[in-house]
Amino acid sequence: MTSSTELAALMCSRLCHDMLSPVGALSNGLELLADEKDPEMRARCMELLEQSAKISTDKLKFFRLAFGAAGGFGEAVPVEEAQSVIDALVSDAKGVTQNWAISESSLPKPAVKVMLNLAHIALDALIRGGTLDIGAELQGGNVEIVVRASGDRIAFDDNIGRALQVELAPGELSSRTAAAHMIATLAEEMGGGLQYKKTDTSLVMGAVLPQPEGMIG
Repeated sequence: MTSSTELAALMCSRLCHDMLSPVGALSNGLELLADEKDPEMRARCMELLEQSAKISTDKLKFFRLAFGAAGGFGEAVPVEEAQSVIDALVSDAKGVTQNWAISESSLPKPAVKVMLNLAHIALDALIRGGTLDIGAELQGGNVEIVVRASGDRIAFDDNIGRALQVELAPGELSSRTAAAHMIATLAEEMGGGLQYKKTDTSLVMGAVLPQPEGMIG
């Protein structure tokens, strides 16, 4: 089994990898702005800086809920918080439309973590654009989650699928598969599980997670 230290290191590597591009763009934009005198070009630099700052902020908000402890929330997270971070990532992508099907006002924190990571995996798979559908409901003491990516081409690493099934050996994990392994382990510890199915034009992932005892009404 992967140690918590190794998993934390892999997650940090993933975070740094994802943040390198927008933060690097901020640094480059500031350098250009310092040397540029033309008003039109300076205005263009400012637009690029604003775009890079937005992407950086959007990613950090996502990481806070999807990877971190999500401090500031109790046992449940308002659904609108989860929706806002995914909506922001989708707005930064190209050619992706999104549909939500969640009637609950809040979901258990572990379920939100699983849902966000599945949504991120699905969004990454839509390399040529497409549709991202996310649904969740409380049913019979469980939280049921479905995330579907549909598009002309689906890019899905088989190792991510293996990680979702807790089939990767510790030495096979990478920063790319660490998030999938994390939520699969979380689901397993809760007594639930994940599943997925991929075709050339779609990727469907699901989760069934028991509700924490204190939240079952």
